[in-house]
Amino acid sequence: MTLCRCILPVIALCASTSLWAQTTSSAADPLAPTGRWSAYQVGSAQLPPMGWNSWNAFFTEIDEEKLLGSAKRILDTGLAKKGYRFINIDDGWWLKRRTSDHKLIIRADNFPSAHAGKGDPSFRPLTEKLHAMGFKAGIYSDLGRNSCSQAYSDGPAQLPEGSVAEREVGLYGHSDQDIRLFFADWGFDAIKVDGCGIRAFAADSERVRNGQFRALPPLIDQHSITRSDIPAVKSLFADINQSLAKYNPDGDYMLSLCIWGSANVRSWGKDVGSISRTSDDISPDWGRMLTNYDSAVRRALYAHPGSWNDPDMLFIGKGDFDANHLTEAKSHFALWAMMNAPLLIGSDLRTTPQPLLDIFGNAELIALNQDAAGNQATVAFDSDGFQILVKTLANGDKAVALFNRGLSAVDAMLTADHLKFRADRPVALSDLWTGGKSNFTKEVKLRVEPRQTLVFRAKGDRLLTDGLYLSEQPGVVNPAVDGVVQPEPDPTIYRSIPGWRGTRGIGERPMYAGWGGAMADATPYNQALVVAGRTFASGVGILANSRLEVRNKGFARFTASVGVDDSALDGDQPVRFFLYGDGKALASTPPLRRGAPAHPLEADVKGVAILELVARADGVTDNAVPVTWGDAALRR
Repeated sequence: MTLCRCILPVIALCASTSLWAQTTSSAADPLAPTGRWSAYQVGSAQLPPMGWNSWNAFFTEIDEEKLLGSAKRILDTGLAKKGYRFINIDDGWWLKRRTSDHKLIIRADNFPSAHAGKGDPSFRPLTEKLHAMGFKAGIYSDLGRNSCSQAYSDGPAQLPEGSVAEREVGLYGHSDQDIRLFFADWGFDAIKVDGCGIRAFAADSERVRNGQFRALPPLIDQHSITRSDIPAVKSLFADINQSLAKYNPDGDYMLSLCIWGSANVRSWGKDVGSISRTSDDISPDWGRMLTNYDSAVRRALYAHPGSWNDPDMLFIGKGDFDANHLTEAKSHFALWAMMNAPLLIGSDLRTTPQPLLDIFGNAELIALNQDAAGNQATVAFDSDGFQILVKTLANGDKAVALFNRGLSAVDAMLTADHLKFRADRPVALSDLWTGGKSNFTKEVKLRVEPRQTLVFRAKGDRLLTDGLYLSEQPGVVNPAVDGVVQPEPDPTIYRSIPGWRGTRGIGERPMYAGWGGAMADATPYNQALVVAGRTFASGVGILANSRLEVRNKGFARFTASVGVDDSALDGDQPVRFFLYGDGKALASTPPLRRGAPAHPLEADVKGVAILELVARADGVTDNAVPVTWGDAALRR
């Protein structure tokens, strides 16, 4: 069996449903304006990280030759100049934790440079070599006592050795000591933190029962929010962040959260780390790629400069994404670029053929991913088999991807409306795969072959001539409080056959919480935005008892038409809408109910840095109430 980490279910009996309430009641009134931006913005991920990670190619069988060989190939092929700068060591680097002083010891036989100085083996010579090559260096650890490979490996992998205590190489109980070692002593610039150690070592697990490992009551259950101790998980990451700040006074570091969409991390990960995994591990299968893609694609409002959605590393180079499947490989890369996902190559670059290197090196697609505006693409057309994604770029252009998920060709109509451009003026398209140029007015028919993704840069005249709709710039909108009280599995995520389990068990059920989160141009439950029969093609859908933070970059006015969405089940629940600027009240509405016409909400916001959009439900409701910020826009 091929080793994969972060992948098998665990039964955790450690928390109750009340734990979710504890995470949302940290402040007396979470809807009160703060006048500040609360999403993660420390560290060095103002743009999505790009680079290489050892796991997909080598699993735990990593060594210095493989790592430096891939780094050298990134230099020699010109990929480094295109932005690939992180070289990340994943699981498999450690030998043991010394019990006398609890220091981690490197598997130095695999990393000869670690012997360069006196004393214990050190990664400092390796990180200095990578720095001299122009790279950042990343390392791997786990929230628990033990790592994912220790939980799930069935073969002779490079696992920690020694006694039970010596094989406890994770951060649990040693977080500050290990972060100091990684960053202050060894010179790393990034850390990926897995979560198998707080998931897979329950007292009744086989490897604990047979004496291999000590029990650690699970804090997360990937399949159940109610069996996950969310406050405890967030506390562990808070300790890591405190140590990262202490040992990186220049703020130049990157924290990757890898708890695979569990514990509702897709809601709060944006506040805790530079990148946050939204799903279980990817594998080199088309269906699995769809699962990981779906876990992030409708989460545009949860990604911002400094904190990005992470549907896992690129698996281009194997299986359905090898050199014999260039259509699929191009789609994989294009979708990750459009979603502002980290572009972390997972192949053995020493042997990667040129056609795949050309995909990694597509400068036009890299530019979309690295665009300074930081807007993740939003879904402009949605169906099971075909989607259109659109993102607004810093220079005002739009990027558009037409994605055929299925096995039959699609004759797709791309319209000016999809791009929020005027239908009576020409739209110029530049094909980012072929370089071809074309124009259309109103709409154009495009043939999209099975599993193909067409990607264009588009220029046209905007529908909104004096500003931007909020849904066009999700990178400046943060759902600080999204109104979700009872997290539900998201039914829109494609359920694939996991490559590591096949058809054993009962199959993959909806598992990733996130249904009901804030959406661009749709309600939280993925319906059209409609208030009293009036449909809004642009806007933000969110649940009542929510607070959106909006960064204002030079705009003078805010305008919107607000109301309770027609999709609300509770027609009697009143909702009031408030607009704040830098913590001060700017505008509000009377109580509005379902069926009431959309109410205008406008204010002068010149000089205001942070706007806050609050929808407050009066009284107590048992039903989540979707509300619509219709045509919400910042205008000059």
